[in-house]
Amino acid sequence: MHNIQLAASQIIQQVLVDGRNLNQVLDESLSRKAVWTPAQRAALQDLSYGTLRFYGQLDALLGALLHKPLSDRRIYYVLLVALYQLQYSKAAQHAVVDHAVRSAQMLNAKVSGLVNAILRNFLRSQDVMLERAAQHATGRYSYPQWWIDELQAQYGERSAAMLEAGNQHPPMTLRVNQRRNTTADYLALLNRHNLSARLIEPDALQLDKPVPVDKLPGFFDGLVSVQDAGAQYAARLLDVHDGMRVLDACAAPGGKTAHILERAAVDMVAVDKDAKRLQRVAENLQRLDLSAQLVAGDAAEPQEWWDGEPFDRILADVPCSASGVVRRHPDIKWLRRSSDIAGFAAQQLQILRALWRLLAQDGRLLYTTCSVFHQENEQVVAAFLAQQPDARRLPISLANDNEGQLLPNDQHDGFFYALLQKIA
Repeated sequence: MHNIQLAASQIIQQVLVDGRNLNQVLDESLSRKAVWTPAQRAALQDLSYGTLRFYGQLDALLGALLHKPLSDRRIYYVLLVALYQLQYSKAAQHAVVDHAVRSAQMLNAKVSGLVNAILRNFLRSQDVMLERAAQHATGRYSYPQWWIDELQAQYGERSAAMLEAGNQHPPMTLRVNQRRNTTADYLALLNRHNLSARLIEPDALQLDKPVPVDKLPGFFDGLVSVQDAGAQYAARLLDVHDGMRVLDACAAPGGKTAHILERAAVDMVAVDKDAKRLQRVAENLQRLDLSAQLVAGDAAEPQEWWDGEPFDRILADVPCSASGVVRRHPDIKWLRRSSDIAGFAAQQLQILRALWRLLAQDGRLLYTTCSVFHQENEQVVAAFLAQQPDARRLPISLANDNEGQLLPNDQHDGFFYALLQKIA
């Protein structure tokens, strides 16, 4: 376990210090040691994700436990991981401490005694330390202060529940391929395989306990896909019909592309700026036995790839802060800066304007983000409508209707949707 603990501390350091993407660093760490067992891989992922999920609290705890800064910063990250284990895992406390001491010895033998003392001090005064950490919002919610301030200003009393939802383990939600079977039939199939799930949306089933995809009956035969229930609104709101010409801009990894094709026989063009990520779209479509024209191109510069034929429907799933999906990507909380949001909003408005020219008369464009910040959502749409006289916003119905804003909860992540129609 101390090797896993040490590997997790190095992953955390690369994310927080070097600003690297958690999934990328984790994949690199796992690939360097091919002998990791499935259990060890799962443990490394849990320690890495969990420590970043609660980094604000863990950092506050260490601040209270340390009388002076550590001379060897690598030990700080070992302590973060160990504190996460002591507070949130089921591992034996003495084992966690012993492993942390061994990890510290491998890095710097001079501080192993200090590591032992710090962790045992935490265990002796755990409740007091937790109360002290919670005195500041960052320690209480485990988000940067600017993020907390933004949500409180925008959502008021609802912000606390949103912050807490973002620190939960994400549910595993399935999208049933209606071309292959019904939702009720697939639910019965899950039950026959002793997998418990419940219906939460017309095509969506939420598993009571996540499982690897190879445990899902019929997954590799295209019966089902993994997709958050909030993301599944996109295909339904777009209201596609057989024979339509449809564009999915910023399509990778292809979940929404596939869902649209499952709902209707359309002429689909899927565009993404990243050719490597576009390969994931191709893999998803192949598994589901669906087809689309895949184009590597920038949604903000359609003149480089558009053939001039207008689209009846356009899905503009634009780049954003991803503030609505932080429970799946906890590194986002610590990598984003307040100044990033304005940059995303400017890019989103540029894409929206560019794609509007591709929309047919009376056609519909669905603007969507996985953000909960108004600056990327309502404000972008309002700015577009103020400048585009041939655009009108259509009413839509969402689960917890907040003018197109889905707030993260136990059933779905946070998403924003705005349906726009081109009028004379």
